[in-house]
Amino acid sequence: MNEFLEYRVKLALRITTDALNTELSDTVAAALADLGLAGVSNLDTEDPLIIRAVVTFARMQMGSADDYDRLKRAYDEQKAQLRMATGYTDWEGTT
Repeated sequence: MNEFLEYRVKLALRITTDALNTELSDTVAAALADLGLAGVSNLDTEDPLIIRAVVTFARMQMGSADDYDRLKRAYDEQKAQLRMATGYTDWEGTT
């Protein structure tokens, strides 16, 4: 998996231990897979919009249950924007 993206997520979640590395790696992979299922084909893990979406997904999955609904709405909005943005999908040639 992408160490840079995992580091960014770990930093954003303020995780200082290595005890959660496997769960963190699985969460990052799930976020990227979810974006891919939504039609986002440009999953450049150094792109700031992809990083932001993955961080939001990780906060949603690994954060407080009280914040889940707010973070879910934020992630869904980020995903929808990526799905519609030129350069993040392969839909240019479709009719």
